[in-house]
Amino acid sequence: MGVIVLGLMLLSLTIWLGLLCFWGQFWRTDQQLEVTETQLQSLPVVCAVVPARNEAQLLPTTLRSLLLQDYPGSFNVFLVDDRSTDGTANFAEKVAHAVSKPQQLHIISGEALPSGWSGKLWAVEQGINSASKFTPDYFLLTDADIEHDPGNLRRLVAKAVQEDLDLVSVMVRLRCESFWEKLLIPAFVFFFQKLYPFRWVNNPNNPTAAAAGGSILIAREALERIGGIQVIRQALIDDCALAQAVKKSKEDKENTPFPMPNAPCPMPNQGRIWLGLSSLTRSLRPYDSLATIWDMVARTAYTQLNYSPLLLLGTLVGMPLIYLVSPMCVILGAVWGNWAIAFTGLFGWLLMTFAYYPTIRFYKCSPWLAFSLPAIAFLYTLMTLDSALRHWQGRGGAWKGRVYPNPDNL
Repeated sequence: MGVIVLGLMLLSLTIWLGLLCFWGQFWRTDQQLEVTETQLQSLPVVCAVVPARNEAQLLPTTLRSLLLQDYPGSFNVFLVDDRSTDGTANFAEKVAHAVSKPQQLHIISGEALPSGWSGKLWAVEQGINSASKFTPDYFLLTDADIEHDPGNLRRLVAKAVQEDLDLVSVMVRLRCESFWEKLLIPAFVFFFQKLYPFRWVNNPNNPTAAAAGGSILIAREALERIGGIQVIRQALIDDCALAQAVKKSKEDKENTPFPMPNAPCPMPNQGRIWLGLSSLTRSLRPYDSLATIWDMVARTAYTQLNYSPLLLLGTLVGMPLIYLVSPMCVILGAVWGNWAIAFTGLFGWLLMTFAYYPTIRFYKCSPWLAFSLPAIAFLYTLMTLDSALRHWQGRGGAWKGRVYPNPDNL
């Protein structure tokens, strides 16, 4: 038995060494939009599109932050009231008047959801269609629960223009106040970065593509090049689907909004995208209980696995191997008096703690929480299994009163 346990421990240790050395430095938090201050020499036209469904409670803060951006160029906000029942449109109008920006805000009454579309993307499509009359150089796609730092748009545009990028996105700082948020939200970001190492995403010669839906700046030319939002109309993980479509799209240097002669040259047929963290722009969406975080993860976890039972099985085997073997070996080694197993397990546990600590520090949580990654990974594994069960029961993808059990049924 001891030989088997030690073998599993060595395998887990090898996996962690491989992840830390060869997996895009996913554990680092240095890809941040606010790291360097940038200056704009040109002022592209930007239109923000905000899908809003029953968001009246948050709009006084979030919409206000969007309307008060310090961007010096032309900027308009298109809020799509997605058939809300809480007076979202009225609250939006009041916010615009309160900050003396009524002409900058355009409220669109959402039409009924057609077959073949997810609710959010149908709202985004309507917003883009209305905003197109301004012939914007860029669209800012953002959520109604995002409180933008005053300089967020200026930094996004500067990043896109100066590095000749088709899409720039930041994973905003998620709310991390309650016990469950502090325990599980940093891990959500950590696991996302492990799936999509930001350095790989930002490398034009690497096919890895991802974005964070709370704050995406996309060039109009790039959106038109991929065929518009309708090409991802069924996607439940729409941000990453959009990034993948852009990065795979054929590049046309002559028609980019602001071509830069010294920009890095991507592989043929590759778009240019960038994804990083934001320390200032944040989400106000509360996840103050285990149930709310569980539902958030379970909504799309099985989608992330492409609804594949084989990938689910691999996850159910791989997650314990990577995250649970080390602490179990520490316990078993101590009980058996086998210090080779115990210390090998401790080394593996310290490796994953080392990897998780930068994310814990970024979220300003207690350093001791870095040691809790094995228990957190166990919970996320259960959430993934529950996501598959919900899908098989026809309850998958539930959000804002809508259920998307299967993309083929959208």
